[in-house]
Amino acid sequence: MKELSRRFGDSTAVESLSFSVAEGELFGLVGPDGAGKTTVMRLLAGILDPSGGDAWVMGRSVRKEAGQIHKEIGYMSQRFGLYPDLSVLENLRFYADLYGVSRRERGPRIGELLSFANLAPFQDRLAGALSGGMKQKLGLACALVHTPKVLFLDEPTNGVDPVSRRDFWRILYGLLREKVTIFVSTAYLDEAERFQRLALLHRGRLLALGSPEEIKALFPGALFEVRCAEPRRAAAILRKEIAGTAVGLFGERVHVGAKDPASAARDIGKALDAAGIPFSPVQPIEPALEDVFVAAIASGEEARS
Repeated sequence: MKELSRRFGDSTAVESLSFSVAEGELFGLVGPDGAGKTTVMRLLAGILDPSGGDAWVMGRSVRKEAGQIHKEIGYMSQRFGLYPDLSVLENLRFYADLYGVSRRERGPRIGELLSFANLAPFQDRLAGALSGGMKQKLGLACALVHTPKVLFLDEPTNGVDPVSRRDFWRILYGLLREKVTIFVSTAYLDEAERFQRLALLHRGRLLALGSPEEIKALFPGALFEVRCAEPRRAAAILRKEIAGTAVGLFGERVHVGAKDPASAARDIGKALDAAGIPFSPVQPIEPALEDVFVAAIASGEEARS
């Protein structure tokens, strides 16, 4: 994509995105709700028209050849259109009809997908009676019924239990062995480690791009972890009292990114002591992707202020 943008009235959902995804790559678009992930997905799938720029899927322009792109990709939205009053097998047959899969090809393909997604024992069960994880796997199977070379998955594990999430990723890794290009959006930063490369997105803007390790290396300065009894209050105080820091809250832990590591631990201690908040010794730690994201947002806000 090049300078890809999308506006809705006066609001800009996606702003001048430019990056590429390699054939056969597992690529992640990572960001919180409202970051623009779904809009990017719909632009690449040819469902929305760009307000500016262009993108190419398998060499086809989303501006000029959206109809052809529809036929050649698999797209699974956040609320995939399964028919609850149809069985697992009937849903697969319906999507085979929708994508024009021939009668000769569909039997073996559907059997392969049922086995691949561990849905064969449930093929006669109504889709409406499936668990959330099984619905997601059926949605994925329906998106794959016409054997696409590029697969777009919009937050496929959102709200899915941990076991089903693990199974879903196992299926995706299997697709990689078949050289399918997989483009996934997620709000779960812990899942970002699974991607070969990823883009961090915030308010429609690209914050960082690269492999998980490359993005972690972008973290400025050093990172410290604080354990205390009042983490939420401690985080608010550290944001206010220590300039030039990125503060993130992780359960009972507070992560503080500091550009001046030499004085950071001392300044953190002084601020918490002054507020009367007991804390364990401040420890330096290696940054995770969540920390890079928090630091990148803080840097962006600082630059705009």
